[in-house]
Amino acid sequence: MFFFDFFVKVCLGSVIVLKIPAKKSLGQNFLKDEEILKRISNTISVTKEDVILEIGPGKGALTKYLLEKNCHYFAYEIDTRMEPILSKLTSNVKYEDFLLSDLVNDFSLLTYQNFYVVANIPYYITTPIIEHLVSSGISISSMILLVQKEVADRFSAKPCTKDYGYFTVFLNYYFEVETQFLVNRTCFDPVPKVDSAVVKFIRKETKKLDEKKFFEFLKCCFSNKRKTLHNNLKQYDWNVIFPVLEKYHYSSMVRAEELPLEVFEHIFFALNL
Repeated sequence: MFFFDFFVKVCLGSVIVLKIPAKKSLGQNFLKDEEILKRISNTISVTKEDVILEIGPGKGALTKYLLEKNCHYFAYEIDTRMEPILSKLTSNVKYEDFLLSDLVNDFSLLTYQNFYVVANIPYYITTPIIEHLVSSGISISSMILLVQKEVADRFSAKPCTKDYGYFTVFLNYYFEVETQFLVNRTCFDPVPKVDSAVVKFIRKETKKLDEKKFFEFLKCCFSNKRKTLHNNLKQYDWNVIFPVLEKYHYSSMVRAEELPLEVFEHIFFALNL
């Protein structure tokens, strides 16, 4: 268990500045633009009864603005080199791999209203982090994620576009996904090869279904993007599927990338899986 400062009171004065180089193996690119940092912080409105979880605070550039909100704050940081800096801001940091965390256990002693997640996520670990958050058992109200622009495009893609796929539908099942603003690559140190974007995820009420089976079904739908839905779903009863497609005015030659979430849900319910 962790000790939580129920009313976070920290001195945001001078912080020890250490020359800590970014680790390429961790995908580190430190956001240095103060105006962008403030904009990210201002994308969420919290009360003192809410929680902000920051994943990968790094040198604390965004942390100092999140702490000013005077709510429950906690963070996971895998890079122990950051401890001398972060310890000057808050004691509520656990230095471990977030993907190994047990959020339900870690927050079991804390009473709170809304749970917010803020993170600057490297490309290679974006999907695993989101999947870990969704499956954690914690009821997340909203997430603010800084990701590469190409990833943001995939998150908020619409049907019939090249970026639309399984993970887009997965996210749409749980969240309303909105790209807030773009962040130029020059705002980071070291400068990455691509621009980034801040994406907001707002939790929505999900339907009562077997989520494990539903996502297995979705993976089958998108198993081969070049093939039609009919070809990808040969193990399912097409006589049940096709009437649903007709109801939404789709032909038997439709591909998964053309269908919105509601159609997949309707087909799944019709199949009675």
